Amino acid sequence: MAPVETAAPAESNAGAPPPPLLPDWSVEPWFNTPRPLGLADFRGRVVMLHSFQMLCPGCVAQALPQAQTVQDELAGDALAVVGLHTVFEHHDAMGPPALAAFIHEYRLTFPIGVDRPQKDSPLPETMSRYGLRGTPSLLLVDRHGRLRHHHFGRLADLHLGVLLSRLIAEDPNQNEPDQNGPRRIDPLSPQTAKSSDSVPGSAGCDTGVCPL
Repeated sequence: MAPVETAAPAESNAGAPPPPLLPDWSVEPWFNTPRPLGLADFRGRVVMLHSFQMLCPGCVAQALPQAQTVQDELAGDALAVVGLHTVFEHHDAMGPPALAAFIHEYRLTFPIGVDRPQKDSPLPETMSRYGLRGTPSLLLVDRHGRLRHHHFGRLADLHLGVLLSRLIAEDPNQNEPDQNGPRRIDPLSPQTAKSSDSVPGSAGCDTGVCPL
């Protein structure tokens, strides 16, 4: 199934309030960074936030290589890539020590944080807070810290490039989002996440993605 276009027509956002700020993540520990990071550290840059699990086939085969390519080719003063290890299954097999080895073997160089577990739920804190549907999930945050795109599943490289270029091209001094850019999305509503895969209702990774 082809990726679903999430950019809205220009008139759809006319007169609408700016998108809300994305709540900060809850992460511990971090890899590939000398100190803990928060969303406020990236103000002024577009953030590509990639949610993954190391045992998710779609993450390993497509989404993580894509994130690393963006890190290698585009990351800098205008764009940051951040990984979020959101483990909601097979918890014992995907702890921080295993993740450290995984990061080394796959040569991932962008900052990666471990989503903090919850005592009363198999879902980690940030995954629940953002309403993520599974892995891989992609969130694009603009220079002002507002969520502008939320996608579950595979996203074509060309499609991602278009979305990133639109956000990077926005005037950093302009508080209102570009009306022709990615549409505003409620970060707390999982129903707003677009998916490029037909995902069954039950959990499992047979389609390449790992839904809840």
